Amino acid sequence: MPAVSKGDGMRGLAVFISDIRNCKSKEAEIKRINKELANIRSKFKGDKALDGYSKKKYVCKLLFIFLLGHDIDFGHMEAVNLLSSNKYTEKQIGYLFISVLVNSNSELIRLINNAIKNDLSSRNPTFMCLALHCIANVGSREMAEAFASEIPRILVAGDTMDSVKQSAALCLLRLYKTSPDLVLMGEWTSRVVHLLNDQHMGVVTAAISLITCLSQKNPDEFKTCVSLAVSRLSRIVSSASTDLQDYTYYFVPAPWLSCKLLRLLQCYPPPEDGAVKGRLVECLETILNKAQEPPKSKKVQHSNAKNAILFEAISLIIHYDSEPNLLVRACNQLGQFLQHRETNLRYLALESMCTLASSEFSHEAVKTHIETVINALKTERDVSVRQRAADLLYAMCDRSNAKQIVAEMLSYLETADYSIREEMVLKVAILAEKYAVDYSWYVDTILNLIRIAGDYVSEEVWYRVIQIVINRDDVQGYAAKTVFEALQAPACHENMVKVGGYILGEFGNLIAGDPRSSPLVQFNLLHSKFHLCSVPTRALLLSAYIKFINLFPETKATIQEVLRCDSQIRNSDVELQQRAVEYLKLSSIASTDVLATVLEEMPPFPERESSILAKLKKKKGPGAVSVTELEDSKREGGELNGGGDRGPDTSAMSASNASTPSPSADLLGIRSSAPAGTAPASAGNLLVDVFSEAGPAAPSAAVNDDGFLRDLEQPTETSDSLLVEGSGDSDSAPPSEDPAPPLSEADELLNKFVCKNNGVLFENQLLQIGIKSEYRQNLGRMYLFYGNKTSVQFASFTTSVSCPGELQSQLNVQTKQVEPLVEGGAQIQQVLNIECLTDFSDAPLLNIKFRYGGALQNLTLKLPVTINKFFQPTEMSSHDFFQRWKQLSQPQQEAQKIFKANHSMDTEVLKAKLLGLGTALLDNVDPNPENYVCAGVIQTKGQQVGCLLRLEPNAQAQMYRLTLRCSKDSVSRRLCELLAEQF
Repeated sequence: MPAVSKGDGMRGLAVFISDIRNCKSKEAEIKRINKELANIRSKFKGDKALDGYSKKKYVCKLLFIFLLGHDIDFGHMEAVNLLSSNKYTEKQIGYLFISVLVNSNSELIRLINNAIKNDLSSRNPTFMCLALHCIANVGSREMAEAFASEIPRILVAGDTMDSVKQSAALCLLRLYKTSPDLVLMGEWTSRVVHLLNDQHMGVVTAAISLITCLSQKNPDEFKTCVSLAVSRLSRIVSSASTDLQDYTYYFVPAPWLSCKLLRLLQCYPPPEDGAVKGRLVECLETILNKAQEPPKSKKVQHSNAKNAILFEAISLIIHYDSEPNLLVRACNQLGQFLQHRETNLRYLALESMCTLASSEFSHEAVKTHIETVINALKTERDVSVRQRAADLLYAMCDRSNAKQIVAEMLSYLETADYSIREEMVLKVAILAEKYAVDYSWYVDTILNLIRIAGDYVSEEVWYRVIQIVINRDDVQGYAAKTVFEALQAPACHENMVKVGGYILGEFGNLIAGDPRSSPLVQFNLLHSKFHLCSVPTRALLLSAYIKFINLFPETKATIQEVLRCDSQIRNSDVELQQRAVEYLKLSSIASTDVLATVLEEMPPFPERESSILAKLKKKKGPGAVSVTELEDSKREGGELNGGGDRGPDTSAMSASNASTPSPSADLLGIRSSAPAGTAPASAGNLLVDVFSEAGPAAPSAAVNDDGFLRDLEQPTETSDSLLVEGSGDSDSAPPSEDPAPPLSEADELLNKFVCKNNGVLFENQLLQIGIKSEYRQNLGRMYLFYGNKTSVQFASFTTSVSCPGELQSQLNVQTKQVEPLVEGGAQIQQVLNIECLTDFSDAPLLNIKFRYGGALQNLTLKLPVTINKFFQPTEMSSHDFFQRWKQLSQPQQEAQKIFKANHSMDTEVLKAKLLGLGTALLDNVDPNPENYVCAGVIQTKGQQVGCLLRLEPNAQAQMYRLTLRCSKDSVSRRLCELLAEQF
């Protein structure tokens, strides 16, 4: 850039800045700024034309005022005029003002674009760089449309200066990140790749950032970059620090470029060309060798640059996972860092070794460092390093060291940070189950886990131990004896009581022969904990008591006396009262045979993926599980093995499926696989459990299908609740304020609910909106839960549901008026009844208005009502499926899309999403067992639309082909659009 001459100094600006700094109060500063703004405004509006210097000075003052935090609503046109100046300093200030203050939707964008085009075509490198910097800083879609085809030409042109090439590469990278669909390399691809051979290292460094980003999206188009990257890396690695003097950083040649080259190579598999692969292996060996050499400088910058290259090289070695020698050497190098005095190095070493532990070539090498890792777990001062140490212990565990690692993790749990305890508990439970040589050790470990960290033992953990005990006859007696002994402790955790109640209720007879654990002793021991437990645990214990009557008839009178007492049959909790009454009646009137049949031992659970493992897979960190992830884990296998949504409490007859929620029940009832009556406390939650009776709960489908349909068809009107059409406005709505347009993320929020019916639809700092919905045939009911997250009252709270355009004739939505006041920390419920008249593609709009602190809040969302919600699953044989497939052979009846996988191609996840879609998942129908086929009928009031679906995954290419055939073409297209976003 040209130097600014002494005459270009702006004395007026310097004086103004000095005045601002000398202000003694905020009021004085504002007064001085207002005076200056008035002066600048008068100058801009005056008859006398301002010269370039004056414009530059005043625009610079406006920019300074804006940076102080004041709004600027004029001066934009003057800044645009500065762009046409031939003086560098004036043009620079103009571009700076544009980059900072001009909105991407401004009406001036066209004028700015014209000025930028003039500078790009001027061939003046300084002006071209300023223009490119402005494009990159603004990065709007309009600019991408205007310049996306021009910048690649500048980048690869032979006469473009190196500084301009650098700016062009980084500008193109910025545009690609904001508008990837507009940046099409096409004919420029090979020439951009060959920038890796450029003489100027700065151009290569900028170009490789662009190529790496492009390669991640289109690897095949840029695969020729691999050989060029290896060649360039080889030249850097083999060079001395004096060879690249301008790009040597503390005796390390081109460290940033080396890291970027190694990162680019991680986008591709190992090179197929033997010569290229050999050269790359040689480079990696050289990097590992240099790491062993004595440092050439004691400066921390030298070691940082050297280690940055080393860790990127190790990441590439791990990525390839094909060179045993390199993997072992990398492991040994990382092992040296485990005891380094620098905390960051220890952290990175532990993190990299976690990945190395999963490789068959380096697993044994990682295990040699077990003592060092255990020591790190015990002595590290930084909690994040301790967490990585726990992760590495988990990763290196196998049958040979499982008992040692589990014992160390249990020992550490007693003093572990609260932030990582839950994840530690899950890992201990998984390791104990996965590597259990004898299941008595597994039972001891889990009970010890509950004793040490009971508050962090989730339902999945104690459900799982019960499943395993039920499925293995050889451990049932030992489990009963062990849990009986554990319950004798003066203070035992409630989860221990749950496990004890369940196991003794099922297998207490196996230890009843010992006088010390006779039936009455077992019962008295359990009942001594009853008054200390929460409602869900008491309900489980009542189920255990009725089991005792079946196992031990001699306890019948004692247990009936307990069930008969007022504290049970007159309990304020409906669930406990109902169980007590029904169990008492059952024990009184049922014969011994009937009782034995009803209360027989639980059958073994079918073997499926451990629910604990499914939960751990979904965790991104200690305590960092989002609502959506919890809901997904519920669908992806976070349920009991074969237990569906049923917790172990179903060991006794489930006379009532409904459960009264405890005051601290789960906010939106989306806990992974937790039964309704056993959700633990969640103090941070706002809304009550929508799966329980937080209002007029929907009738159980198994009990009252007809009632559900009848209630939707004929909604009841009462004196204090008026059912109105969804588009109607409440009286308390602000009459002058129109509904806001839908939020920008409305479609994204809608897509999250295509394959599920329950969860959090929207959440910000003020408001949380939860949804629970159910559908049958062409009718649906949706519960909306509005939670006030603040301590301040929401006033004039109104909601309205509207069906835009054609949707009015396709969907009928009836809604109930909500209370106009929502207290701080409170939650209200709204019920929507939905009827599908014919197929549709749009979604109803939900508008919410309320006043918070006097300010009107107005937001609009799309309700997650999509056509697939009205699916009825249809079972078909292979012959029937393909016969119907052929019948739907008209071109307009088929919709097909080939797309790249957006999520993990996990089999269980795919099945869960297809089932969540509402169709029947048909097994053994497609000749290719990797494919998925589904069938269903969409129920509308006017007609039924048959739909067949075929999903063909290609794991190697990470692609899907989705084909839908429906009896109505509009349904095929809409379902194809919806589903393509889910996989």
